[in-house]
Amino acid sequence: MNKIKVFIFIALGIVLFSCNKKSKEETTVISKDVKETLQKYAVETKGVLGKNLMNAINTQGTEKAIEFCSTKAIVITDSMGTALNATIKRVSDKPRNPLNMANDNETAFINELKQKISKGEKMTPKFSESDGEITGYFPIETNTMCLQCHGSNDLDIKPNVLKKIVQLYPKDQATGYKENEIRGIFVVTQNK
Repeated sequence: MNKIKVFIFIALGIVLFSCNKKSKEETTVISKDVKETLQKYAVETKGVLGKNLMNAINTQGTEKAIEFCSTKAIVITDSMGTALNATIKRVSDKPRNPLNMANDNETAFINELKQKISKGEKMTPKFSESDGEITGYFPIETNTMCLQCHGSNDLDIKPNVLKKIVQLYPKDQATGYKENEIRGIFVVTQNK
């Protein structure tokens, strides 16, 4: 009789543990609203950076826009994060600024995006939760404007612009892109 009671007690414990584990996993599902908020932050940051960059290109030329990027891009991104109560950064597997080097997880996602593009698949953001924080990863895709500074050294980048890139970024890895390639990702992190 005691063995039966012990067996029932153990079985009940396993069932309760399984139920607790399941409900805990269910609470870690990231809501659609949170995903949309993080994506909105990435889009807003991209918009502010793009507006300022286009202004620099249109008023001072591409060469001066390189200077703008070297002194203002990270500052603007950080400021947007502060204003939106999040941490926002742009990272790449081939950074221009070494401060924008993607970590292993970010590089893995960049590689996933490159594979999707090569297969003609739609690129979608990725989300994760860890240590009370929710993070969204959003693709940065190249377009014609990007190629002025990130395209082929022979075809797209003017010699004076290339000279400025080499001057300001001696370890630059961010050239050789074509349109519709993955340049990097926005990473947006917010406390849960």
